[in-house]
Amino acid sequence: MQAAREQAAGTSAPRQGMRRLGPRPLTLHLAMAGFAWSSWRLASLSSRPPWLAPLPADRPDLAKRVGDLARDSASARPEALAAALQREALRRAHRLLDGIEAYRHHDYSRDLPAPPTVWRAGTTRLLDYGACPEATAPDGAPILFVPSLINRAYILDLSPRISLLRWLAAEGFRPLLVDWDVPGSEERGFSLTDYVAGRLERALDAARALAGRPPLLAGYCMGGTLAAALAQRRQQDLAGLILLAAPWDFHCDQPQAAPLGLGSLLSFGPVLDVLGELPVDAIQALFAAVDPLGGVRKFLSFAGLDHRSAKAETFVALEDWLNDGVPLAAPVARECLGGWYGANTPAAGGWRIAGETVAPERLRLPAFCVVPAQDRIVPPASARALGTAIPGCKLYEPAVGHIGMVTSSRARSQVWTPLTEWMHETLSC
Repeated sequence: MQAAREQAAGTSAPRQGMRRLGPRPLTLHLAMAGFAWSSWRLASLSSRPPWLAPLPADRPDLAKRVGDLARDSASARPEALAAALQREALRRAHRLLDGIEAYRHHDYSRDLPAPPTVWRAGTTRLLDYGACPEATAPDGAPILFVPSLINRAYILDLSPRISLLRWLAAEGFRPLLVDWDVPGSEERGFSLTDYVAGRLERALDAARALAGRPPLLAGYCMGGTLAAALAQRRQQDLAGLILLAAPWDFHCDQPQAAPLGLGSLLSFGPVLDVLGELPVDAIQALFAAVDPLGGVRKFLSFAGLDHRSAKAETFVALEDWLNDGVPLAAPVARECLGGWYGANTPAAGGWRIAGETVAPERLRLPAFCVVPAQDRIVPPASARALGTAIPGCKLYEPAVGHIGMVTSSRARSQVWTPLTEWMHETLSC
C-alpha cells in the first residue's frame, strides 16, 4: 500500500512486480478517447461530416486519406456508416485498454544505480557522472546539466542503453546533473529567483570547486530557460551554454498559450493556495491539453508491439518516467502559468530574476541551441527565439522530437554526436 501511495504521489518509479497506476491522469485519457470515438456516430449523421472540412495547410499528407474517406462515406447508407463507425470505436477502445493493461503489467523495472552525490541543499542534489563505471576521464571537462522542474532528472539517464550522461562520460566529459527531486517544505515556497539565484548558483559553485575550472552549462526543456538566466548572472564562471529544446517565446506559433495559461492559473489557484504546489496530475492534464489524443495514440500503438522487444521496454521506461513526475512549487507555478504562458514575459522582456531582466542578447558565451524540428511540447519557433537572441549562438535543428532528442534511436547520431563535436571544438579554443 505504501508503494502504491508513493507512486501515486510521483515519488518513486515502479519496482519489480508492482502494478503501475498510469498513464496519468488515466481518467482524463479515457474520457478524451471516449468523447472522440462516441462523436463519430453523430458526425456521420451530419449533412457535412468533419472529414469534409478544409484540410490544415500544414498537413498535405492527409489529402488522399481524407479524399478516400469522403468518397466511401458518400456512397454508404447512413445507417451502415454509423454502424461501421461504432464497430471501429469499440475495436479501438478494446485495443486501448489492452495497451494500457500490457503497460501496467510489464515486468520492466529501472534498476540503474545513481552516481555519487557531491553536493546537496534541501531536496536538491548534484550527481557526479564522472564517477560512473562508463566514465573514461573522471577529471574530464565538466558539464553542469539542469533538467526541468516538473519532470525527473533521470530522463538524461533513462536506462543502460539510453543515457546521454553516461555516453558523455564515456566520451571523456564529466557530466554533473542537478537532481531537483520533489519540493520539500522549503522548496514549496520557492520562486524562480530562489531556484536560479539560489540553488543553481550554489550548484554552479560546487561544480566549479569540484572540477577546478569553469564548466559548460547545459539545460534541457524548462531547465534550458533557467540555465539561460543563470548564464547571464555568472558568465565569467562558465565555459559555454548548451540549450536543449528550451522554451522562450511562449506565444510564437501558440495562439492558445495565453488563454490556457491564464485560465489554468484561475482554475488551479485554490489548489495552489491550499497545497502550496501544483500536483503532478494537474501538470499532466495541462500537457494533455496540448495534444488531447496523443496518449491514446501511443497506447494503441503499444498494444501491437512484441512486449518482450527492446522497443516495448523503451516505451515502458519512458512512460514510467512520464508518470513519475514531480509537483511544482506554487510561486513557480504562478510565474510560469501567468507570466511565461499568460504574458509571455521571457520574450517580452518582462521576466526578472532577483530584480534583473533576463536578456539573452547580453550573453557573450559560446552557445549551442538544439531546436528539435519535430517537437510537439516546445514549438520549434519558441526554442529558436532563444537561440537567435544570443549573439553568435549556433542553431542546430535535427529531425527529432522533444523527448526523442535524448532517448530515440536517432538521438546518438543526430543530437549527441553533433553536440559532442561542438563541445570539443569550443573547449579547444
